[in-house]
Amino acid sequence: MSVSIRLARGGAKKRPYYRIVVANSRAPRDGAFIEKIGTYNPLLSKDDPARVTVNVERAKHWLAVGAQPTDRVARFLDAAGVKERAARNNPKKAEPGEKAKERAEERAAKLAAAEEAANAPAEEAPTAEAPAEEAPAVEAAEG
Repeated sequence: MSVSIRLARGGAKKRPYYRIVVANSRAPRDGAFIEKIGTYNPLLSKDDPARVTVNVERAKHWLAVGAQPTDRVARFLDAAGVKERAARNNPKKAEPGEKAKERAEERAAKLAAAEEAANAPAEEAPTAEAPAEEAPAVEAAEG
């Protein structure tokens, strides 16, 4: 029988409250469990000490027996100093998807085209106006 340390949900609709339990890995999430070793209340602020409570001795016992914690419970146990959790690194997590990249390229191309269009008439306009201004001055000088 494989045993896991996981969260069992309780509380009302939109008001979650979790028990940290040791249960058979095949048992339903909110079903039968072997032992309750703590609680987790996500509605409390992150710095509140009552947000996560864990019975450290019982958690150590179950880990020694071979119970496998879920990712979230492993975070709680790491914060409590019971079990060291290896740091994970996923550099691709923040990378945008293919469609988002395509949209960003299109936006950049449109922006570059708009800047070129805005700069091109501004450069041509002074050159077109300069001969027009010089022409009357040349005519006045000749006359």
